[in-house]
Amino acid sequence: MRMEVKHIFQISQRAMKPLVQKYGSPLLILSTEGIRRNYLLLKQYLPRVRVFYAIKANPDLRILQTLQELGSSFDVASAGEIELLHSLGVPGEKMIYANPVKTKAGLVACGNCQVTKMTFDSASEIAKLQELYPQAQVLLRLRIQNTQALVDLNKKFGASREQALELLQQAQAAGLQVVGLSFHVGSQTISAAPYKVALEIAKEIFTQAEALGIKLRVLDIGGGFPIAARNTSLELEKMLSQVNTYVEQFFPDTEIWCEPGRYICGTAVNLLTSVIGVTARDGQPWYFLDEGLYGTFSGVIFDNWDFELLSFKNSTARVKATFAGPSCDSLDIMFRQRETVPLERGDVLLVPSCGAYTSASATNFNGFSKAPVLLWEEVSSQIEI
Repeated sequence: MRMEVKHIFQISQRAMKPLVQKYGSPLLILSTEGIRRNYLLLKQYLPRVRVFYAIKANPDLRILQTLQELGSSFDVASAGEIELLHSLGVPGEKMIYANPVKTKAGLVACGNCQVTKMTFDSASEIAKLQELYPQAQVLLRLRIQNTQALVDLNKKFGASREQALELLQQAQAAGLQVVGLSFHVGSQTISAAPYKVALEIAKEIFTQAEALGIKLRVLDIGGGFPIAARNTSLELEKMLSQVNTYVEQFFPDTEIWCEPGRYICGTAVNLLTSVIGVTARDGQPWYFLDEGLYGTFSGVIFDNWDFELLSFKNSTARVKATFAGPSCDSLDIMFRQRETVPLERGDVLLVPSCGAYTSASATNFNGFSKAPVLLWEEVSSQIEI
């Protein structure tokens, strides 16, 4: 079951052939209107929340510029991301260096671009900031357990509940400006329940910290907001409304931030990919596509994402097939036992909702170029549909 279509950018079947004929494949189609719609929907349901787009999900300049026009802030994790935004005219005040373990180069970029907001989760990071960036305004990142998340970011980052007060005191004693807490419930969280648990923990720590003379004023509820996925039921508006209710219940007077990535860009990009080879092995058809794991389908490995493959062929027949990419690496196999209509060389497949952790992690391995990204609002007027 998929989320309502109004939240998903998906080009029509009639547009597929003209696009491939004119521009070739593989081809990525980005809708900045889709980006705009997702951002505004989030602001509608979480009106008090300041949005920091996590640009690691997709740093396409047209996405960044669209969000910049909407007044968004940005979540950055490296010197490269800081410098990219700075080159676009984004002020440092609109960035949070949300990597709990920062590089020296990243802190130098912070100084050059006047970025002061950042997270930490260890005593080692406090000592680093005291030495290299004492003007930092810091938020302690908490570890929140959520085994239902698609990607559990808390395996790598976050201080435990038991460590929180001691680390806050250490940061304050080191002369850092301690402003708040942050957490991330994990990627593609489809229920508000983990947010409620995290907010309860954060509220407890806020109260205990104040008793120790540490007045926290900011809570960053991270990302994790979901998009419609293959074979997944999702009621997005209901979930966001519940999260907002919990935020108002526990933190009615606190400044609230969030760091969405996938939610903003995931549904705003489509991939067009062609079948370039057909064979059979062990009694099963194999379809080779002109895009693979080293390209847009990198999300299969790096993001655990289960992409939809839409062919629109008028056939009632169904087969279970293997889908492989174009490289000479035997690892380059995206799907096995995937049910599909029978396909032929030259058939074009539409892959919706592939804007997050796809082109951002694609490579030029084996000499294959990355799929070009075209803007739907521009190309739609240049093709005959």
